[in-house]
Amino acid sequence: MTTRRRKSKTVKRKAGKRDLQVEEFESRDLGDDIRAAGGLRPVRKTLPTSIVLEQDLVDKLREKGAKRGLGYQTMLKLIAREHVDEY
Repeated sequence: MTTRRRKSKTVKRKAGKRDLQVEEFESRDLGDDIRAAGGLRPVRKTLPTSIVLEQDLVDKLREKGAKRGLGYQTMLKLIAREHVDEY
């Protein structure tokens, strides 16, 4: 008959190994690595709004957005941002 001591030692070893990994991670300064990775978007302060749109406009936005792999709300934000200075 086998005992469970062996398992508990394995669990303790794994926990000890994990603790070492956490200590290693927390002791490093990852600032330069994160900046070098790129892909960060600027964080803009946003304000939720609500507007009523006609169904045909939403359909057109969905259609145009789908071509770019975007949703209709994101497509609307892009259009508004691109053209707001024209008015």
